Amino acid sequence: MVNEITVQYHSTSVGELIIGSYDGQLCLLDFRYRKLRKSIDDRLKKNLQAVFVEKTSDIIKETKKQLDAYLSGDRKSFDIPLLLVGSEFQKQVWKALQNIPYGTTITYQDIAYTINNEKAVRAVALANGANAIAIIIPCHRVIGSNGKLTGYGGGISVKKKLLILEKAHLPPGGLFNS
Repeated sequence: MVNEITVQYHSTSVGELIIGSYDGQLCLLDFRYRKLRKSIDDRLKKNLQAVFVEKTSDIIKETKKQLDAYLSGDRKSFDIPLLLVGSEFQKQVWKALQNIPYGTTITYQDIAYTINNEKAVRAVALANGANAIAIIIPCHRVIGSNGKLTGYGGGISVKKKLLILEKAHLPPGGLFNS
């Protein structure tokens, strides 16, 4: 018997997304038409020894619900069980990304310091780009050291849109002064 990664497509205000679950956990939430689509899908299939099967699951339904609430400004965090599929270094970076507060940005250099590997800025950027769970693992909150928006799987315009959305839904005085 072959393992299955259950997948569905979901149209949103930031583009069409592919959502995937495996063994009761979210393993994929990504832009359907991004450049790295094949390499991310192949990594998931290989590491989980699974194939994509288009159908739904409770995790996919809950992800859609929470994602739609986030995109409408009604949700600031997610509580979906995640399955991170990648190298130990990638997982370390992705876990660090999850600690970036809603409505804020940090640099790749900041992430490198956070994981106690300050010389690994380029590797951090590559791990950021290999993130298979966009938005929930908020790689859109990482910017260049010069303060400029840098690459994003959904495109720079989507990254900007997500950051503007978050800033617009912060309470007056910031997230921690409510």
